[in-house]
Amino acid sequence: MAMQWNENLAVGVDAIDNQHKGIFIRVNNLLDAMVLGKGEKYIVEIIEYVGVHFNTEENLMNKYNYISYVKQKTEHMLFIKYFFSIKRELETQGVSSQLLIQTHQLLYNWLKSHIAREDKKFCTFIKKCA
Repeated sequence: MAMQWNENLAVGVDAIDNQHKGIFIRVNNLLDAMVLGKGEKYIVEIIEYVGVHFNTEENLMNKYNYISYVKQKTEHMLFIKYFFSIKRELETQGVSSQLLIQTHQLLYNWLKSHIAREDKKFCTFIKKCA
């Protein structure tokens, strides 16, 4: 069930690529814990880590006046909001098969599409500006 990082997801900015890899590691830890009926600890860790990562990206966007900053920021906020909904469900109802499958599918699809679509555009832009 693990989500695998691969070089097709590389955006060419080491700091961001390394943070993306860190997100995949943390998401896999969460999914593994959810299989065991746990996960609260890992969801908090992801929320904190993703917040730092999005801050890194958004600071670079501001630094280089990236035109799609508002779109990226909105997507980031929705992603974090989703993690808080998982956290709330884990706290109130515990892990269910449905929550596990839904979490895996959403995270897999969002991470792969967001990195491939938005982050690659953004990183291509900042590499041209730098």
